[in-house]
Amino acid sequence: MKQFIAFVRKEMLHILRDRRTLLVIFGMPIAQILIFGFALSNEVKNTRIGILDMARDEQSARYIQQIEESEYFETTHELSTTKEIDQLLRAGKVQMVLAIPSTFSEDLAHSRQTQVQVVTDGTNPNVATTLENYTANITRDFQQTLMSATELPYTIKVSTRMLYNPQMKGEYNFVPGVIALVLMLICTMMTSVSIVKEKELGNMEILLVSPMNPLTIVVSKAIPYIFMGLLILTIILVLSVTILHVPIHGSLLLLYVVSLIFIFSALALGLLISSFTNSQQMAMMISLMGLLLPTVMFSGFMFPIESMPWPLQLISNLIPAKWYFYSIQGIMIKGLGIGAIIKEIAILTFFAIFFIGLSVKKFQIRLA
Repeated sequence: MKQFIAFVRKEMLHILRDRRTLLVIFGMPIAQILIFGFALSNEVKNTRIGILDMARDEQSARYIQQIEESEYFETTHELSTTKEIDQLLRAGKVQMVLAIPSTFSEDLAHSRQTQVQVVTDGTNPNVATTLENYTANITRDFQQTLMSATELPYTIKVSTRMLYNPQMKGEYNFVPGVIALVLMLICTMMTSVSIVKEKELGNMEILLVSPMNPLTIVVSKAIPYIFMGLLILTIILVLSVTILHVPIHGSLLLLYVVSLIFIFSALALGLLISSFTNSQQMAMMISLMGLLLPTVMFSGFMFPIESMPWPLQLISNLIPAKWYFYSIQGIMIKGLGIGAIIKEIAILTFFAIFFIGLSVKKFQIRLA
């Protein structure tokens, strides 16, 4: 019994001395419960919308005010023509446009019924449907307000139009998200585990003291996994198009170029992880557990980022998968060109250069 207690005590002391293990054991559950508590919600709030008010009278102004007073919508654009609807939705500047006809008040006064139109971005059908329901409920409340004030029956119909995904297929949203998730996790994990394995065998120390430049070592270790990442991407795209019938409306070349930049950033992140871990188990744990949650939560394909508290929205900007997801979804579903996603490409390029620079710096420090 004394030997048993001694072994237990020894193992406890070993765990308590390993600060990295303690950080993973206690830090990750705390982070998960806090993040899930704030972000895991079916509600869609603070959605950027555009309003096309062709009536521009007192009645339409009251209706718009009731829309804007809700916590679900934030008017960011006021449109002048119907041509702007597709432009704003295509560019991702708004997720919904509310169009009020020029005869809005006139129809209510004469026939006591009118119709407004809601145009949504269907790339995420769940969010689009939720926005349509929110608008219908607010419109119904406004209708009840009119009826209470005049004691006359009023009817305001809400017609809906969903762009880019009229069939409301969920695959249009989760396929780009799964591509981002798989490439981030697989590329990062493969690179980090591979290099840590070399460290465990003692081969990495030999390489570091060789005449080779640290940058050459880092790049040479990453290149094979670049081709593997592109192969994984090709397999997913073939399955998505042939089995799930997800279209690729944009340039396939642009899709691969953006994916290549993202793969570079994922591999560079794997190199960075390997620079401060000494075991394959720890590298795998950090690559999987440390990246799975942020990628799922903050990439935007599962939970609307606009609905999160602003600190979490700021954190989402630090997640490469978010910018990659927006890019390839725009290319595949909306047919966007390089001009529409140049911001996302620039940010992904920055992440790749930043992570590679940090990795090389860490290896240089070890050399010194």
